[in-house]
Amino acid sequence: MRKAIKTAEAISPCILWIDEIEKGFSSTSSSGDSGTSARVFAQFLTWMQEKTSQVFVVDTARNIAGLPPELMRKGRFDEIFFVDLPTKRDRKEILRVHMSKRLKHPEVIGEFQLTDEVLEDLAVTCEGFVGAEIEQLVIDALFEAYAEDRSIQLEDFRRAIVNTVPLSITQAEQIRAIREWANVRAVTATPKEDLEDYVKEDAPEISSNPTSDSQEHGDDDVGYKRGGRTIDF
Repeated sequence: MRKAIKTAEAISPCILWIDEIEKGFSSTSSSGDSGTSARVFAQFLTWMQEKTSQVFVVDTARNIAGLPPELMRKGRFDEIFFVDLPTKRDRKEILRVHMSKRLKHPEVIGEFQLTDEVLEDLAVTCEGFVGAEIEQLVIDALFEAYAEDRSIQLEDFRRAIVNTVPLSITQAEQIRAIREWANVRAVTATPKEDLEDYVKEDAPEISSNPTSDSQEHGDDDVGYKRGGRTIDF
């Protein structure tokens, strides 16, 4: 920790990104390591409180409930943002990245054309998917075409979506719990314009727009809800 802090200060101004911080600091109260974790954590907190160097600290956490309360209090971080499932625009861009990355060889592409219409269609169909699942559906579609010794087709992607059970279904209860926490304690990282087709987890209705795709799904469908509170910057 001392070496990491010294390096960050030496190259400042910079951003210090700590990924999945709960894996390092969730067991600070444990006595199994003779207090080493607690001392490292205390050193990090002291540095955050007293640092004068231009080091902007950003942390990510999958299980924020496991973090010590002294790390979460106001003043340690400027704000806590909740990153929910990707919106339609997010999914469209994720699809564009992975399809453009993998669809390069003429024999693979064949007559398939990567257009905005195709991306829009697939983005709507894979509602509730996270980024890793979107990447995997592209890979699965390519395997499907390869197994049949032919070029890729739009139907391959659609079939991969249908055959995938996303985390929004397998871990629906956990997502609801995180959203309930975020609705009070965290600011949504989703832009307001992307939230128009979604509702909050505790909202009584799916949408006030009768043409919304979310009207076709039940009120408990995690994929068609979004959490976190909105504020005006």
